[in-house]
Amino acid sequence: MDDSELLTVRIAELYYDENKTQDEIGALLGVTRWKVGRMLTQARERGIVRIEIVHPRARRLGVERELCERFGLADAVVVPLAEDLRSRVAQAAADYLTALRPVPRALGISWGRTLDDVAHHLHQGWANGVTVLQINGSVSLNRRPGTASTTAAEIAHKGGGQAILLPSPAILERLETARAISSDRTVAAVLDRAISANAYLFSAGVADSTSILVSSGYLSPDDVSELVRKGAVGDVVGRYIDANGNPVDPGLDERTVGVGLDHLRAAERAIFVVTGEPKHDIARAVVTSGLCSVIVTDEGTAAALLEEQ
Repeated sequence: MDDSELLTVRIAELYYDENKTQDEIGALLGVTRWKVGRMLTQARERGIVRIEIVHPRARRLGVERELCERFGLADAVVVPLAEDLRSRVAQAAADYLTALRPVPRALGISWGRTLDDVAHHLHQGWANGVTVLQINGSVSLNRRPGTASTTAAEIAHKGGGQAILLPSPAILERLETARAISSDRTVAAVLDRAISANAYLFSAGVADSTSILVSSGYLSPDDVSELVRKGAVGDVVGRYIDANGNPVDPGLDERTVGVGLDHLRAAERAIFVVTGEPKHDIARAVVTSGLCSVIVTDEGTAAALLEEQ
């Protein structure tokens, strides 16, 4: 080890182990503080000093950056694995929405259990005068109480604004009925406003019998099994897609009332909230096909997305 390297090691010891300032080290060793700074930089570059950030949040920041770089996202929020994970992810999504600047004046939302959780976690006053717009049909076809209208109303109420509901079922049995409803003046007006929203907030459903589209009466378990046979990995705003983000059944897609997938892809801010192992496949389809610009998820889902396929 030459004299220069010995000096570098000694400076590093004084700075990192003994907490001396660069001015103090310069005075002790008879060198300028500028030389001390330069040699500290060299110590890191040569591997004499290794700096490790061990806080859990720092590790998640690295994962968030990797998600953004890998999938071209504008932002990512990753929540650590813990009990009550769905609630924690919903809280993170509510916090993200609250921190958005500029605050969206018109927010388009889907519906379902995850969005209902996000609504519950939002604080009163998260926005001031927001208009919340439903972006896909939601009128239930059975007697089970739906959450779509209450979710939109709660988000709007807490944001000091109003909710504009889409007065239509999510999926119609006949194509001509779907076209007639979509062209109805009231429904068309809501859809026109929805496609010009400042931001979108949505989740995704799994392609199995637990889907909310099954429990709401739109599809049977056999219908979903057939969609899976065609390649479905889940649904986004009521539209069943394959691993490439394309509708698996064009006929069903035409009978689905709501904002199209292309509008999500074109949106400046489309916030995707997803958590849990059952949703890993649909989460991958969404991020790889450009259906979102922001993801709020958990560490397990983030790790699954970053695995080489």
